[in-house]
Amino acid sequence: MARFLRPDVRRLLTTQLRMTSDQLGELGKGAGKGGGGGGSVREAGGALGKKQAAEEEMYFRRKEQEQLAALKQHHQEEIDHHKKEISRLQSEIDRHKGKIRKLNHDD
Repeated sequence: MARFLRPDVRRLLTTQLRMTSDQLGELGKGAGKGGGGGGSVREAGGALGKKQAAEEEMYFRRKEQEQLAALKQHHQEEIDHHKKEISRLQSEIDRHKGKIRKLNHDD
C-alpha cells in the first residue's frame, strides 16, 4: 500500500509510525512509555495482554485501510467530476467557436 504513495507522504507515514511505536513499549507487557495505563488486562501483561495488544494493532490497521480506501474513492470521484467538467467546458468552447465561424461567414 505504501509503495503507491508519493515518497514524501510515505516518509511522513513511516516516521509517524516509528514515533508512535517508540512510545508503546513492548506490546502486551503492561503500560507503555507514555505514562498512562493501558487498562487492567494490558497492565497485567501475559498472554491476554499480548492478545489485546495484537487485536488493537489489527483494529487500527483496518481503520487505516478503510480511511485510505475512502480517500482513494473521494479522489476518484473528484477526478470523474473534473473530467465531466472539462468535457462540458470543451463543448462550450466548440459552441462559441461555431458562433465565431458563423459571424465570419456573415461578413
